Amino acid sequence: MSDRYETDDEYDEQGIPTGEERGIPARQEPERTFAALPPANGRGFATSWWGQAWLKALEDTALDGEQLKRGRRLAREGRVGAVSVRPGRITAVVQDRDSTAYRSDVLLQQLSDEEWDRFLDMAVDRAGHIAALLDREMAPHLVEDAAAAGVDLLPGIGDLEPECTCEAWDHCPHTGALCYQVARLLDQDPFVLLLMRGRDERRLLDELQARSAARAVQGVPASSSPSARERSGAGVGALEAFAARDILPPLPAEPAPPSEPGQAPSLDTEAGPAPGLDPAALELLVSDTAVRAYRMLVDALADGHELQPLAVQLTVAQDAVRLAADARPEPRIAARIAEGAGRQRADLDAAVRAWKYGGPAALAVLDEEWEPDPESLARARTRLAEAWEEGERPRLRAGRSRWTVAGADVQLRYGPDGRWWPYRKERGRWMPVGPADNDPSGALAGALPEG
Repeated sequence: MSDRYETDDEYDEQGIPTGEERGIPARQEPERTFAALPPANGRGFATSWWGQAWLKALEDTALDGEQLKRGRRLAREGRVGAVSVRPGRITAVVQDRDSTAYRSDVLLQQLSDEEWDRFLDMAVDRAGHIAALLDREMAPHLVEDAAAAGVDLLPGIGDLEPECTCEAWDHCPHTGALCYQVARLLDQDPFVLLLMRGRDERRLLDELQARSAARAVQGVPASSSPSARERSGAGVGALEAFAARDILPPLPAEPAPPSEPGQAPSLDTEAGPAPGLDPAALELLVSDTAVRAYRMLVDALADGHELQPLAVQLTVAQDAVRLAADARPEPRIAARIAEGAGRQRADLDAAVRAWKYGGPAALAVLDEEWEPDPESLARARTRLAEAWEEGERPRLRAGRSRWTVAGADVQLRYGPDGRWWPYRKERGRWMPVGPADNDPSGALAGALPEG
């Protein structure tokens, strides 16, 4: 008959035992207790690969799949109480569907001192491993290199040993529910697994820092034995190495940005291009990408970059105009860009000119004739009335957001942001002829013909 779990003076208010019980010695530090998690309706229990590896060890070990199915249901319904994690053991009170509560434990073999030494030496050798742990990640190459050093971090078949007051001899629904809930904790923090293996986060990081400092003082080189990642040729990324700078010995300063963008490779080779491939157009795209990447890098390293607003995301049509404005392509490629932007070739010239005067805002004024609301229209007319001295204002014909000078092929366009854009008719087409101005008279001055 199952023992019903009763709360008494031997347990705290969360249902976690506070002293010796069933022959188990009173717990010692290190220990972490996690509050009960809410129900997991509509979501999986593990999204990280190491959380999934934990569940695989459970599911490969349990002999009765039906019991695990009941355990998943209990965990999904939020019937697992606060979870206590300490070296070699996890504990929680799990309520059955009839509200009967059981104390459930799952045991996991701790690593020996010798195994921890091998793990720490391996981690100090490779900066990326420490950087991954600091980011709460258990990268596959860390586990692979630990295994190569004879240290198994993740549990395997038979490593998760259940104990429950329901007295089941295999994984029961209660220990299964506990394991499913712990998978959610592992997703958030892989140090939970390392604590089960015998080291808490603070001690582990202190030991890593001490070993790193000792090697720096003694001038001991890093191990020459290749890691699993190095054997695959992947190496350790620079970002991972720089991320670990607070734990590792001093690293060299970050490199300065290059003085200019990189040169695009020449695709003019003896072998002809593949069908449908335009080498000149591809060279232009590569050069444009190099220039934009260079600008982004320089901007990102500039003082105060974090205070700048995010760049506006361009549409495909806008970016085609930007490309034509920046790259000044030959006519054949410009015609292809115009097609991609949904414009006639002649329209692209006007769009490029507008872009150079004011980017997306100027392009919108060229392409879109908007209808000002009464308040905006009244504000525009007031600005026009105040812009010139009495008798100096040219005669203007109004049309929605555009005012055309009578007797001259000159026009003012009023933008939604309250600025004025000068236009002049050239070969029968209205073309932008200057940047925006808050003063309509100033915008018009450069557009009027001399004399």
